[in-house]
Amino acid sequence: MTYLSLANINFFAILSSFAVICLVVSLLRLRVQYRAKQALQEELAKRDNFALGISYACQISVIAFSVAYFFYDIKYATVIEAPLRSAFTLSLILLFVYIGQYIHRKWILYQFNEEQAILKQNICAALVDSGMLIANGILVLGLYHWVHPKGVSDLLVVCLSFFLLQGLFALDSKFRESRFAKFNQGASLQQNFNLDNTSIGIRYAGKTIGLALAIYAGLHSAHYHGAMIVENLFSVILHCGLMWVLLYTGSAILLYFSLPKVDIGLEVDHQDNIGIACIEFAVFLSMGYLLINTFSV
Repeated sequence: MTYLSLANINFFAILSSFAVICLVVSLLRLRVQYRAKQALQEELAKRDNFALGISYACQISVIAFSVAYFFYDIKYATVIEAPLRSAFTLSLILLFVYIGQYIHRKWILYQFNEEQAILKQNICAALVDSGMLIANGILVLGLYHWVHPKGVSDLLVVCLSFFLLQGLFALDSKFRESRFAKFNQGASLQQNFNLDNTSIGIRYAGKTIGLALAIYAGLHSAHYHGAMIVENLFSVILHCGLMWVLLYTGSAILLYFSLPKVDIGLEVDHQDNIGIACIEFAVFLSMGYLLINTFSV
């Protein structure tokens, strides 16, 4: 006969993480209401703002999986011995996630006001913003898993690696924008987000999350060199850059076998084919997850 094996530490982790999630989500709700300039139930239930609903749901999910990952990783003794340090670490994780979102909104997609578009019920904007928020959550947890910062020097490595990888996100986005312009008579991808093409938003989110999974795989395979900043940054560039190449190479091959006679650019860019965009979304996520499992062996 088997029994349910839940020790006291399991109940402590469950209750603690759930309490933290409820607290942070309550603060998030107030922030979203402040941005929307009206009660959340008015915006979601009466105006039926699907875009804001997608964005809000994504933020709740990111908070939940970030807190759950943190409580899964730490030990009971660590919380008892240093509760303030544990709270500070968790706060930094969530702070870095939203710093990444801010960089994405104000720097990477500086020509497109995602927040304003979401309030105007632009679902494409919600998908683009949500994809980058999830990607930043994966990135930050990858850095935490890689370093497990215990001091100022470790935190400095995390900060520098975080901004370096934001540059990789920006480079990837510019690469996609240049390809979009090349195949669409010089049209701007950021300006096309305003047209509320849902399939473009799905594809952009899928590639962004896929890249974040590839970066996680790169960090998982990279060796942490303690407080040696130059060696660590070089290791991040080498491993994550290689995963970036493998992600696009593997995804291109998988898409060729999945949709051999389909012009994906035409279907997604001009015909708003959500089905094709979902296939591309799934391929990039699958490839990213495959890289994580491959380089975790």
